[in-house]
Amino acid sequence: MELAHSLLLNEEALAQITEAKRPVFIFEWLRFLDKVLVAANKTDVKEKQKKLVEQLTGLISSSPGPPTRKLLAKNLAALYSIGDTYTVFQTLDKCNDIIRSKDDTAAYLPTKLAAVACVGAFYEKMGRMLGSAFPETVNNLLKSLKSAESQGRSEILMSLQKVLTGLGGAAASSHRDIYKNARSLLTDRSMAVRCAVAKCLLELQNEAVFMWTAELENIATLCFKALENSNYGVRVAVSKLLGTVMATALMPKQATVMRQNVKRATFDEVLELMATGFLRGGSGFLKSGGEMLKVGGSVNREVRVGVTQAYVVFVTTLGGQWLERSFATFLSHVLDLVSHPRATQTHVDAVYSRRCVSFILRATVGSLLGEKAQIAAAKEICQAIGKQMKAVEAVVNDTSSENKSGAADIAASQHVMVCALQELGSLVQSLNATASPLIQEASIGLLEIVTSVLLHPSMAARLAAAWCLRCVAVALPFQLTPFLDRCAERLNSLKTSPEAVSGYSFAMAALLGGVHQCPLGIPHAKGKMVVSIAEDLLRTAAQNSRLSLQRTQAGWLLLGALMTLGPSVVRYHLPKMLLLWRNVFPRSLKELEAEKARGDSFTWQVTLEGRAGALCAMRSFVAHCPELLTEDAIRKLMTPIECAMTMMSHIPSVIKAHGAHLKASAAMVRLRLYDILALLPPKTYEGSFNALLRELVAEFTLTDNSANTTTSLLRSLCHYDDSVLLGSWLQETDHKSIEDQLQPNSASGSGALEHDPSSIYLRIPAGEAVPGPLPLGVSVIDASVALFGVVFPHVSYKHRLQMLDHFAECVKQAKGVRQQAVQLNIFTAVLSALKGLAENKSTLGPEEVRKSALTLVMGALDNPNPILRCAAGEALGRMAQVVGEASFIARMAQYSFDKLKSARDVVSRTGHSLALGCLHRYVGGIGSGQHLKTSVSILLALAQDSTSPEVQTWSLHSLALIVDSSGPMYRGYVEPTLSLVLTLLLTVPPSHTEVHQCLGRCLGAIITTVGPELQGNAATISTIRSSCLVGCAITQDHSDSLVQAAAISCLQQLHMFAPRHVNLSSLVPSLCVHLCSSHLLLRRAAVACLRQLAQREAAEVCEYAMSLAKNAGDKESSSGNVNPFSPGVSSRSDIHCRHQGVNITDTGLEGLLFGMLDRETDRKLCSDIHDTLGHMLSSLAVEKLSHWLMLCKDVLAASSDMSTATLLSSGKDEESEKKDEMDDDTMFTTLGEEDKSKPFVAPRWATRVFAADCLCRIINLCENADQAHFDLAMARSAKLRNPKNDLLVLHLSDLIRMAFMAATDHSNQLRMAGLQALEDIIKKFASVPEPEFPGHVILEQYQANVGAALRPAFSQDTPSDIIAKACQAGKGSSSQLYRESATTMEKLAVLKAWAEVYVVAMNIKKEAESKPKRAIKNTDDDDDDYGTIDELPPDSLITLVQPELPTLSRLWLAALKDYALLTLPAEFSSQLPPDGGAFYTPETIDTARLHYRNSWAPILHAVALWLNSTGFTCPESTEAATGSGVQKRSPAVSLNQAPGAMGSAKPLPEVNRDRMHLILGVSIQFLCSPRPEEPIEHVTACLQALHTLLGSPYARIHIAEDQLIGVELLSVLHRLLLTWNPPSIQLLVTGVVQQIVRAAQDYLQEKRNALNEEDMEKETCPTLGEGGDSGGLIPGKSLVFATMELLMFILVRHMPHLSTKMSDSPSHIATKTRLSEESARLVAATVTILSDLPSLCSPAGCMTILPTILFLIARILKDTAIKSADNQVPPPVSAALQGIKSIVTLSMAKTEETQKQWTALIRSTLACILEYSQPDDSMPAPDEVSTLTAIALFLWSASREIIGVQSLQNGCMNRFKSALNSCDPWVQAKCYQLLLSVFQHSNRALSTPYIHSLAPLVVEKLKAVERNRPASSTELSAVQEGVKVLETLVALGEEQNRVQLLALLVPTLISYLLDENSFASASSISKDLHEFALQNLMHIGPLYPHAFKTVMGAAPELKVRLETAVRASQASKAKAAAKQPAPATHSAPTIKLKTSFF
Repeated sequence: MELAHSLLLNEEALAQITEAKRPVFIFEWLRFLDKVLVAANKTDVKEKQKKLVEQLTGLISSSPGPPTRKLLAKNLAALYSIGDTYTVFQTLDKCNDIIRSKDDTAAYLPTKLAAVACVGAFYEKMGRMLGSAFPETVNNLLKSLKSAESQGRSEILMSLQKVLTGLGGAAASSHRDIYKNARSLLTDRSMAVRCAVAKCLLELQNEAVFMWTAELENIATLCFKALENSNYGVRVAVSKLLGTVMATALMPKQATVMRQNVKRATFDEVLELMATGFLRGGSGFLKSGGEMLKVGGSVNREVRVGVTQAYVVFVTTLGGQWLERSFATFLSHVLDLVSHPRATQTHVDAVYSRRCVSFILRATVGSLLGEKAQIAAAKEICQAIGKQMKAVEAVVNDTSSENKSGAADIAASQHVMVCALQELGSLVQSLNATASPLIQEASIGLLEIVTSVLLHPSMAARLAAAWCLRCVAVALPFQLTPFLDRCAERLNSLKTSPEAVSGYSFAMAALLGGVHQCPLGIPHAKGKMVVSIAEDLLRTAAQNSRLSLQRTQAGWLLLGALMTLGPSVVRYHLPKMLLLWRNVFPRSLKELEAEKARGDSFTWQVTLEGRAGALCAMRSFVAHCPELLTEDAIRKLMTPIECAMTMMSHIPSVIKAHGAHLKASAAMVRLRLYDILALLPPKTYEGSFNALLRELVAEFTLTDNSANTTTSLLRSLCHYDDSVLLGSWLQETDHKSIEDQLQPNSASGSGALEHDPSSIYLRIPAGEAVPGPLPLGVSVIDASVALFGVVFPHVSYKHRLQMLDHFAECVKQAKGVRQQAVQLNIFTAVLSALKGLAENKSTLGPEEVRKSALTLVMGALDNPNPILRCAAGEALGRMAQVVGEASFIARMAQYSFDKLKSARDVVSRTGHSLALGCLHRYVGGIGSGQHLKTSVSILLALAQDSTSPEVQTWSLHSLALIVDSSGPMYRGYVEPTLSLVLTLLLTVPPSHTEVHQCLGRCLGAIITTVGPELQGNAATISTIRSSCLVGCAITQDHSDSLVQAAAISCLQQLHMFAPRHVNLSSLVPSLCVHLCSSHLLLRRAAVACLRQLAQREAAEVCEYAMSLAKNAGDKESSSGNVNPFSPGVSSRSDIHCRHQGVNITDTGLEGLLFGMLDRETDRKLCSDIHDTLGHMLSSLAVEKLSHWLMLCKDVLAASSDMSTATLLSSGKDEESEKKDEMDDDTMFTTLGEEDKSKPFVAPRWATRVFAADCLCRIINLCENADQAHFDLAMARSAKLRNPKNDLLVLHLSDLIRMAFMAATDHSNQLRMAGLQALEDIIKKFASVPEPEFPGHVILEQYQANVGAALRPAFSQDTPSDIIAKACQAGKGSSSQLYRESATTMEKLAVLKAWAEVYVVAMNIKKEAESKPKRAIKNTDDDDDDYGTIDELPPDSLITLVQPELPTLSRLWLAALKDYALLTLPAEFSSQLPPDGGAFYTPETIDTARLHYRNSWAPILHAVALWLNSTGFTCPESTEAATGSGVQKRSPAVSLNQAPGAMGSAKPLPEVNRDRMHLILGVSIQFLCSPRPEEPIEHVTACLQALHTLLGSPYARIHIAEDQLIGVELLSVLHRLLLTWNPPSIQLLVTGVVQQIVRAAQDYLQEKRNALNEEDMEKETCPTLGEGGDSGGLIPGKSLVFATMELLMFILVRHMPHLSTKMSDSPSHIATKTRLSEESARLVAATVTILSDLPSLCSPAGCMTILPTILFLIARILKDTAIKSADNQVPPPVSAALQGIKSIVTLSMAKTEETQKQWTALIRSTLACILEYSQPDDSMPAPDEVSTLTAIALFLWSASREIIGVQSLQNGCMNRFKSALNSCDPWVQAKCYQLLLSVFQHSNRALSTPYIHSLAPLVVEKLKAVERNRPASSTELSAVQEGVKVLETLVALGEEQNRVQLLALLVPTLISYLLDENSFASASSISKDLHEFALQNLMHIGPLYPHAFKTVMGAAPELKVRLETAVRASQASKAKAAAKQPAPATHSAPTIKLKTSFF
């Protein structure tokens, strides 16, 4: 392939390869050329042009295939437009000659087609340059058009289209010719030709005025004809033509109108023309064959569907603003279509027409109008409904005789109502909460109008109105409860009107069904209300025969709807329901028999309806309350169900007796019965299998049914992948809802609510907007088939055999059309049964059962109906799966092999090739491996059968299945398969799209099979890879969208396995083009691919997309047909001109995707867009911050236009006010001349919610990226350094503005998202200081905005009346809209929010208090300011919370109490207060638990803070004093005390004890076992609460008094640590433990003090503290033991080697890594607590625990005291040293009894430390300073007797010696400091040995300095510290020794002095040493004058040096006088450690 990549065709290489590979080689060269010509140097091209033209024109006559000819033509045209054009006419003539040629053979055809393609490409590229030759060319093409076959016709038409594109208006002279010749082909029998004509005429109408003036009617008629018997592609193309022509006729383009004086068509004329198509269809009398199967209707369905699409094109072309202005007219026209008698001849027709009209409205109003215009449109629809309703009421109330026409009007009006109400419902639902103005404006009266339709005489209209109400209630949940109440009240007052009973019960059922979509639910009492209404209806049904039917239906409907509320509501009514169900059916067989003889036809109808209703309610119960389905309940349900089954057999005789009109009711009973049985476990009705199966089989084999009804389930039972054979991919297009009507099975797509009223309360199937149950006849068959599948696996083999034989018999008996129908149903049932068997993992049965099944299936493989063949293949595969025996599979495969080898007819070839594919699919690669070779070879042969595209399609499809299922086993066949796929791609005509789709599937399957190998570089692999890439390139360039989608998914696979080889620079732009495609599947594929690319290479993707925007701009300006008139953006973009469809602007791909979110409704697509944007955001947002913030801002800005909230920016206010004042009329009439580049719809609320979420994500990403994002000063300096730096804090005002816009929007979801964003912003920026105003934070300037955003959230009409309720906290005060748990949720949410605010406020306060007060010097000048600087900022949060605290604290405690009660285990449920808690009612206990679970933690923390600050001093009586309003509701408020107890408040201690128990109880209960999914915030809040609580003295005393509480708490904390790892939690735990230990210490200290006072009198003293006299600690009772256990756990987790168990275990690896910072803090905290423990023990107790503690401390010291570069002391070390000090100085340990033990302990510890600090090569260097400090601590604190032992002393001295000899000056300095402290020890006996041993070394060290002067400040300080030691020794020495000591010191100092010569040149450190020595000498002299003189006298040379130095210093520095000599005060030694230990 690489050889093909050259500018000229490499002819040697071409000659060397085999014949088969040449087309691929040529195609690859053309592909290369296509890329390279654009980029190449023009001169290079011109040099080689002649040769290139020769090569390319040579290829024309080499009969190239379709993709090759397309590329060839493109390249030739490109070559001429880049190079010289002088030979272009020669080439053109050559092409024309080929076209004229008379050679009609098939072999010459490709050459002709290539010539045609070249002509088209020339004109498209060079246009008017070739103008002179164009008449001849056009005539030539038209002439050959007449004689050409279908491929030729479509190719010529495509070329003509290109000629027209290139020439534009210049081709006017040929327009009529082209039109005349082309139009007759609109009804060509080849669909591809019809599409080509439509596209050609669409191009023509751009310039040919006559098409949309004189010829307008003819065009319309032609289009209608073209739509007859059309396929989907033709419908799309023709509807595009029709819609565009009509739109142009209405609003012609200015340019063309200027040229000719045109009479414009009026709106009415255009609509009239469209309506004829919709109502009459094309030719009227030409019935198509397909129509015969369906009920013959005068309107051809294909025409109606096509015209429907044309309406949408028409409106879309005219644009959104046009629709806004003309909506009223358009609406009335569209609604008139459904009221026309021709549109509604039969019921099914009426439903189809309704669907079409709904589609027109949804596709236009739903996507072209922005939210404001949608609200206006909804008003219009309301008015239309109102008008219709008035007319209907007039007819109903008119009792005179002219009723004939009136009845027809009512019948017609019902369809108008259904369409209008459905659109209204959909509008409100898509607007969601933004629709609130519609409800709140009384002038619109939406609710009145919709509820008035509930009384419409027609059931369909009533149901539609109910559905519309449900939509409104789901969109605006606060309306749900009022609606229910209103309906209930009307139902009661209008009980006597049948319509009212039916209508209002529909509405109530619909509303109840909507509850599950409203998270807040409805009040519990509404369930009781519904039950009582339903009971009343059922009870009174018999009283009045006029109403009995409606009342029965209504009662059961309401009960069925009630079940959807779920178990929590139904549980209370279950006994009553079971009773009602039992009473509907006869009690016994005798009664059943008896009732057969009784009754007339009416009572039977009511009875049957009642039983159907009861079964329906049961089914709803089983479906929605599975938790209540106990054994007992099922047993009780079975009684009526079994009775219903028995009744089935009696019904035929009843129908015989009373007339056929009972058939429908009887069918309804059967449907309900099948439905409920399918949901129950089959075991429960085993006994009735025989009777049941008889019914089921009779049902779907149409035994008693004369109509040929077919089931609708077959498609869904066949495999999804077979859509290409079934055509069911239409389900995946934008036109799904209308294309369904054209599917071949009965009543397909005719779903409507009136077919089954119960669907109004059931969940809507995913992907549907309105529930559409199929007509009863089809539904019953569907239900019977589904139930058959459930029951079949549980039936005996004998029975199975009988049924299968019976099926074969049924098929044999039926004839013709009926046979097809029976066979379809039987196959669906068999498939359903096989699927059931596979799911149950059971087998089909013995040989005879298999044989019977096989005969049935094999018979259908040769059926002419493709759906049946497909089903038979599927059944065969499933059978192989269920039987699972190799021999059986081999037999089946062999049968198909033989058949395929001999058969020549298309039908059996297709059927059996699919059978092979299905076998492999269900048995998998392993099971069918041995047949692989044969299967593949046969299918490869069949795929080459070019005579029948159908055979090719089926065989390639099967091949793809085999490749997919064989996986790696297929690897050996990859090359032959690939070469076949490429050959076919290059030769099969593009009009056979199915073949190409299957080729695409094969390609994808091969790529997956080769998989990751594709990355390799071996020759074979690179060949495979390049073949795959060529294949992708061909499919990508195909005209059909499904083929393109397949190409995209192939490239996506390739990118996954071999990302380097997929060229993103060409892929991404093509994907962006597809994003604007009109085909849903293509958009889906493009977004899915982008999602994958963005995951890895987001930056590149965005870059390439932007390059497309730049190119598009260039192209647009250069191409001649930019049209000046475009009402909307995409309004006139003729998408078939490739580049114009792209609307990527400077916002890039991201902007385009955000825009798509507003237009797309497909769930999968939207979620993929969200993901793609998410990936792009996370990898790009931080670098391109402004860009992403602008994107979000632009999207969110729409909400400020929508809402009337005042805008933040003052500049815009005037305009925006004007905008708001525009009244509704002007809204429709004025057409603002908006900027054309704006998207035509303002972003909708869902997109805005997503943008608000993106905002939060951006903030989080920035937080993880760099702290500078949150620091204004840092950000500004970064910006100065590099203006490209973009930091979040610089955009703060934008962030707040965006969050504000969102938080004040109409849409509740957006408000939630906005408040969330605001909260994030405040949290992240709360502490950011404002650099210009010290002491203020940056957020202060935005206070007003934040306040304004929060205010509406607390307003009265907010979905939960928040603050009001929070403060009154009582029950029953506010009207209830939602269920009680919603109130619970909302009150708790408020309390939680307050709690969080309070916690933050207290933290700020604490920080402010802990900061040292600032000096107030700098604020003298602005003294009004300085008072506030040290205090909290004046608006501090605490001032906000303070006034509310008394109320809040009480409510918080109440909420905690509720929580505590609710978390009790089930066995204590009897203790729960019967009337609920403060915030929940007993009914909603389950849902309430969840809300409590979410909010208790912050509340607990807040309560703890409050109790700590004031709480324990506040008595509970505040509750009585909070106002009289509270008194009335005393039981609720006083936390469920009895009302009488109010007056006598509990005494404070008791109250406090209760509070303590409550908090400790809640915490302990939670911490015992927090569920792993608990948020970590709850755990931290709980621990912080405990910590805070134990900070208060009361709590400390409480926990210390009762030691068991402490122990309990500690063991719970220990358990918590076992399960929760994060260090933050462990730190909090140690904090709490420390508090507990401190509490115990304080308590003990007080007791000891008290005892000591008493002891003055008494001699004996009881031993206090744990361990008593014996020293034993009892686990489980001992606080000390519990603490040690817990601390040990933490230590071992961070330092595993401390535990011998751990370090000896084989899994332990001795790693000595440095502890992380968090671990270090933790270890330090534990050590601190450990060293506190001995103080809790008696002396004996101390002896028990001290060995452990001291061992741990010594070990930790050893492990953490490691030398570090910066000489930092790690926290554990300082904690350990502090611990040693506190233990060694323990006073109470030194009693007589323990003296000996104590001494031993201390000695061992010191010995340990000495031993540990031995330098050891295997360990990191120990930190000598810490060791020495420890030693010094022992020497300093312990007595001489204990550590005066010789061996210890030697050890200590050695440590000091080695430190003195250390090469690190810092160590020396510290060592001198410590020695100083030892030498100064008060106990001379202890210090003397050290002085003797170490002083000589010190002197020696200091003497050495003279030769080796210090070079750094550290070395200098070491010398200075050493000198200090010597000075101290001098001071300590007795008078008589002074001279000797000074004789050591003075010469040393003098030796440091420099002489004058060297002084100048010395370094600064050296000079400092000189100064220091001089100062010291000057100081010593006066101190010891006598001794000093003696020393000086003895050595004259010293004297001379000293004097010189003094003179020099006085002379050179007059300043020296000012310098006071440093006094050598011998104060305490200065050990510069973090803590002072002395």
